[in-house]
Amino acid sequence: MSVSTGAAFGFKVWMMILWVALPGTIVHAQQRGGTVQTDKVEPVNTGANPYRVIADWAQLSAPRRPWGGSNGVAIDRDGKSVWATDRCSPGTTPGCLGTKANPVHLFDDSGKELRSFGGGMFVWPHGIHVDREGNVWVTDARAPSADDLRNFPGEDKKGSVVVKFSPAGKVLMTLGKPGVRGNPPEALTDPTVVVTDPANGDVYVAESHTDVADPDLVGRISVFDKTGKFLRIIGKTGTGPGEFRTPHALAFDSRGQLVVADRHNHRIQVLTKAGKFIREYDDFGRTSGLAIDSNDVIYTTDSESTEKVHPGWQRGIRIGSLIDGKVTMFIPPHRTPNSSDGAMGEGIAVDAAGNVYTAEAQLRGVTRYVRN
Repeated sequence: MSVSTGAAFGFKVWMMILWVALPGTIVHAQQRGGTVQTDKVEPVNTGANPYRVIADWAQLSAPRRPWGGSNGVAIDRDGKSVWATDRCSPGTTPGCLGTKANPVHLFDDSGKELRSFGGGMFVWPHGIHVDREGNVWVTDARAPSADDLRNFPGEDKKGSVVVKFSPAGKVLMTLGKPGVRGNPPEALTDPTVVVTDPANGDVYVAESHTDVADPDLVGRISVFDKTGKFLRIIGKTGTGPGEFRTPHALAFDSRGQLVVADRHNHRIQVLTKAGKFIREYDDFGRTSGLAIDSNDVIYTTDSESTEKVHPGWQRGIRIGSLIDGKVTMFIPPHRTPNSSDGAMGEGIAVDAAGNVYTAEAQLRGVTRYVRN
C-alpha cells in the first residue's frame, strides 16, 4: 500500500479544470488526483439510501441575506443544534473580505438561526468544530492575495488562521499569524479544518488548501496543546502512507485514532495520535468531509468527483463502517440545472438522532437528511 510520489505521478494523466472565480481574482487549476493504489479501486456509487432530503434547511435571518458558499458544519454539544460557516458573499472568492457579514451561525433543530458572529474577521471561512466544552473553532483557509488587497485595501491582517470562540462568539484563542502563510508555531498555511482531542484537548489542524500544482505544496497536520503551545507536525506532502495532499477533514474514532480525509489522494487514512500510519480506506471516493458516530460508523461527503478528476466516481455521501472500511449506504448528489453530474456538500455532521447535515459549497446553505 506504500506509494511513492514519483510512482504516483508516473501513472497519471493530468487534466486541468478551472475553479469558478470572480473577476480580478487568481484562478486556480485543479488536477486529477489519486494514487497508484486508489486508481485500482472500482467506483462505489451504489448502496442503500434510507434518507429523505430537506434542501435549504437552515435560514439566515440575523440579518437575512443570501448564503455564501458553505464548507463547514458541526453539531453543538447539546446533540441537536447545528453550527455552520459560510463565505459571506455568493461568489467563490473573495469570500468575506470587504464585508461585515457574520460567517459563523448557530441554528436550532428546526433550522431557525439563533445567533451569528465573526463579522469582519475572516477571508475564507472553512472548517468548523465544536469541542467538548462547547467552544467553536473555525479555520480560515486563505490569506489575502495581491489582487484581494488592491480591491480591499487594509484587509491584510486577516486569514490563514484558526480561531477559537466561546459559544457566544468571544475570541478565546488564535493559532497562526493573521494574513501570513507559513510554518508553525509562527504561522499556518491555509488551514482547512481543526479538531480537538476529546481526551486531553490537544488541537489538530490540517494544512493546506493550496493548489496542488504549487511546487511548494504543504500537506501536514500541525498539533498544539489546549493552551496553543505548538507540539509537533504529523505527515508531509506526498502519496505514501501518512502523507497528504489536501487533508480536508479530521475526526477521532472511539479508540482515539485520528481519521483523515486525504482528499486529493482519494483516500481515508487512519493514524495514531502521534501520526503513525495504521491503515487506509479507498472506497469512499474523493472525500471532502467526514464524521464518525459513537458506533464508529463513518459518514463522508464527496463533493468533487467528476470524470476529469476522479473517473467513474459520482459525487455523493458514502456511509460505512470504520472497522472494515466497507460502504453500505450511498446518497446521490443533488441534480441541478447548473451541474449535470450533481452537486454535493463539503462538510458533514451527524446529530444525536442520526440526522445528517451537509454544508453546501455549490448550492450554498445547509442540507438536512432525515432517516426514514
